[in-house]
Amino acid sequence: MDFQQLSPSRPDSAQQSPEQVLHQVFGYEQFRPLQGDVVAEVVAGRNALVLMPTGGGKSLCYQVPALVRPGTAVVVSPLIALMQDQVAALQQLGVRAAFLNSTMDFHEARATENALMTGELDLLYCAPERLLQPRTLELLHQASLALFAIDEAHCVSQWGHDFRADYLGLTMLAEQFPSVPRIALTATADERTRQEIAERLSLTEARHFISGFDRPNIQYRITPKVNANKQLLDFIKSEHQDDAGIVYCLSRNKVEATAKMLADKGYTALPYHAGLPAEDRARHQERFLREDGVIVVATIAFGMGIDKPDVRFVAHLDLPKSLEAYYQETGRAGRDGNPSTAWMVYGLQDVIKLRQMLEGSQGSDQFKRIERQKMDAMLGLCEVTGCRRQVLLRYFGDELEQPCNNCDTCLTPPETWDGALAVQKALSCVYRTGQRFGVTYLIDVLRGSENDRIRQSGHHKVSTFGIGEELSANEWKSVFRQLVANGYLRADPEGYGALQLTEACRPLLRGEQPIRLRKDPVAKRTRGAGGSGAKKAALHVTDPEGWEALRACRKALAEQQGVPPYVIFHDTTLLEILERRPATMAELAEVNGVGAAKLEKYGETFLAELARLGTA
Repeated sequence: MDFQQLSPSRPDSAQQSPEQVLHQVFGYEQFRPLQGDVVAEVVAGRNALVLMPTGGGKSLCYQVPALVRPGTAVVVSPLIALMQDQVAALQQLGVRAAFLNSTMDFHEARATENALMTGELDLLYCAPERLLQPRTLELLHQASLALFAIDEAHCVSQWGHDFRADYLGLTMLAEQFPSVPRIALTATADERTRQEIAERLSLTEARHFISGFDRPNIQYRITPKVNANKQLLDFIKSEHQDDAGIVYCLSRNKVEATAKMLADKGYTALPYHAGLPAEDRARHQERFLREDGVIVVATIAFGMGIDKPDVRFVAHLDLPKSLEAYYQETGRAGRDGNPSTAWMVYGLQDVIKLRQMLEGSQGSDQFKRIERQKMDAMLGLCEVTGCRRQVLLRYFGDELEQPCNNCDTCLTPPETWDGALAVQKALSCVYRTGQRFGVTYLIDVLRGSENDRIRQSGHHKVSTFGIGEELSANEWKSVFRQLVANGYLRADPEGYGALQLTEACRPLLRGEQPIRLRKDPVAKRTRGAGGSGAKKAALHVTDPEGWEALRACRKALAEQQGVPPYVIFHDTTLLEILERRPATMAELAEVNGVGAAKLEKYGETFLAELARLGTA
């Protein structure tokens, strides 16, 4: 590819201000809060550590300086599969961008390397393992470099949920390229992870830019797991029938089964996990990015760096291991700022399974202690009776003064009840049966079930047999779930599912400590804030026929270019075009998101479509 031909009409951006680049290349009038400060810091040649929520505009923080500073910006990205789309999106803007990774043949790699050496590249995307190869480092030492951008910087943290060993080698950037500014960016990092990022990437002296973590357009909902498949189907059918979404599961088998279940019900649902052939994963990801209404069912192997703006829901059928993982995964919904839903079902077996996995791991005592704290914070979010968003943000050091009124606990405050007597019965039953049985058996004893297993064990004679008939089996499950979540019971570390007492339960057993429990809500079919109706209302589409015509025009152009539709124009830009009805190229250039390159490429096509709509 001749990289110089990508932007023949764009003036030398090294002579432009950041604001001019933002307007002429990206089509935006002004920076978002904090973006301008970060850009100014990096343009001045200083290092920066940036924390911004997903959809907050992190990419512009290094893309604009890359076009202002002389030389090529090198972007370290952990996922090869996404580089192509990221580069394609920049090329649509007339930016001279390319990538170097293992998918390229010899001639493609050499052409990109030559473009780097001759100064024909504005940005070069590179996986960390490729960057650290001696040949690549040798090339970089000979090239003119504008900056290093380390995306998804939390991957450097050994305490983080996405740790990648190759990121540890990036510490050499400060040693080998001391005069080249470095910017590290992530959407997810608690205080410990931030410190580790700064230390490992030699950014302790750099200015840290920490934006608010709130994503107000996402509605958080967590509900007890009863029949996960039915609950998921009801949720999608009633709220997100035609929407793109991601469903996360813990195991590969569950991913496959859930994708098949959704496909059998008529949805375009594709599995994604590390056990699939690489070509299948790439094809499924491409369909998700380029088609409308595709649902990906995935393990945590999917999602990092996903730029698709119109993911309307993220569902979890299993409990994430930490709030960092939960925030990162749910943050893939609603990058366009429109209403979206983070929905999760959660049950006792989730807690038991995660606790067993942790206690049975080969990690050090310190590792287990930290992971235990992370898991407890995740469970705390599930069982909280107040605003979920306040709990989530507080974990990341961000305060929300008032309840958000856009999470399930705000919209339908949970009832609580005095659980002291029920808890004493539950704990006593665990003790009387020898701390050797799982929750289903314990509930059978409490409710006085006359089955063979109980009779053979002699537990029909213990004092707790039949003393819990006042609660249903599901109500007892809720009691046990909350006792395990709050650390009063633990799962047998040997992995057999038996519940055991912890030291913390003594005051409860003796009746010395009050305890109030959540009353699990009765499932209702309600249209959430993330539903399709709310989405259309948020977009204010007053001309559905015109909207669909512009979408069809965008899709046709995307197919011609071989890129996802949102790379042509985001929904918000498309809607502004529909509302303003520009009649000239100059008027179209005033629309937010229409930069010079896109105006030149697509302006006449969209103006012709608008003219056709006007005469229809």
